[in-house]
Amino acid sequence: MEELLTDPRAATAVPEAVPRADEPAIWSRNFRYYFTARSAGLLSWAMLPVAVSAGLLSGGHGLDTAGYAMAFLVGPFAGLVLFGGVLADRFTARRMMIAADLANLAAHVLLALLFLHGIDRLWQLYALLAVAGTANAMFQPGASSTVPLVSRDVQGANGVLRTSEALTGLGGPALAGAMVGLGATGWVMALSAVAYGTSAVCLFTLRLGSVPAPPADRGLWRNLVVGWQEFRARSWLWGVIVIWMFFAVLSWGPQLSVAAGVVVPEYGATAFGLLNCALGAGTVAGGLLAIRWKPARPLAAGAVAILTYPLYPLGIVLGWPLWLLAAAQVAVGAGVGVWGVMWATSVQTQVPGEVLNRVHAYEVAGSVGMYPIGSALAGPAVRAFGTDRVLVVGVVVAVLTALALLATRPVRTLGRAPARA
Repeated sequence: MEELLTDPRAATAVPEAVPRADEPAIWSRNFRYYFTARSAGLLSWAMLPVAVSAGLLSGGHGLDTAGYAMAFLVGPFAGLVLFGGVLADRFTARRMMIAADLANLAAHVLLALLFLHGIDRLWQLYALLAVAGTANAMFQPGASSTVPLVSRDVQGANGVLRTSEALTGLGGPALAGAMVGLGATGWVMALSAVAYGTSAVCLFTLRLGSVPAPPADRGLWRNLVVGWQEFRARSWLWGVIVIWMFFAVLSWGPQLSVAAGVVVPEYGATAFGLLNCALGAGTVAGGLLAIRWKPARPLAAGAVAILTYPLYPLGIVLGWPLWLLAAAQVAVGAGVGVWGVMWATSVQTQVPGEVLNRVHAYEVAGSVGMYPIGSALAGPAVRAFGTDRVLVVGVVVAVLTALALLATRPVRTLGRAPARA
């Protein structure tokens, strides 16, 4: 920041990164390209877990293999996202996102070949999923910090992006499940590769100008330390992450694999994809609501919204029919959609731009870092305690998560950041 105060070129360049007042509040030129890029990437991300989990189970592999596959996908992401934040500050978020898209493109081409020819060695699948997870770790910090640079209405933009995520979550799992049901898991990966190539092209067209960056003489570890100090200084931020870590291990992490282990054998891969499609439909509703609804205390409102999360695992335990499980997924998606917009907007508007990539990286590492542990433990936990007990624990923990967020004063009382001109 010292250089921004002393270098006349930097002083005039930084404002160019902020959307101009004469542009649309949301749908500026940059946002349209960014929206296309994110939608393409989100479609791929929505298809991948369903395609891998259902493809492995349909191909005769066990629940353990599906759980380990998810762990290899999310583990590198959680472990390396901190470095993604530092590198995004050093080399710019856009360059890191383009490089990540190209890496994902290559990984998904190889995944397509692997599924088309048959998986003889699981280590090859795990290695390619780890590459995809690493690429997403390099992408994610910039994905958040770019939003304030391409739209003046940050919450509205997050609502649009959440709706896009929901729509891709609506169509992606259903498409993946249907294709897996037809024995075409490899073609799911080929479609994902095309989507990542589209994302890279759109990101290349962005015109962001210069953005705040840490001093060039700061090393990697010093930048990590500064990011940690900024993260730790905000009690509402780390308070949410601590609560979310327990939620990720005991509820969110195991749920996909455990649900697949119940739904796929009984109803088939297509039904499992459609249930995830219903989750996407609910998230569309939540995202659309969050575009307009701007509560004075966004995190408190979001915590109330995610009280819907336990409905789906509870329905599986109680043996609800498919249509009722789908309705539960819609409600879950709506709650998750509202929470996601409120959380992303709070982080992007409450944290200064020059440290946002690194702070967001700590946020993602903490919130997602426990997911692979929960996913990897899904199979052993089911064998040790039974499917119903694992799901009931997830239900209880999900309820306690929402209550803990509301009981934490810095989280409950955090207000909205002032609107930008």
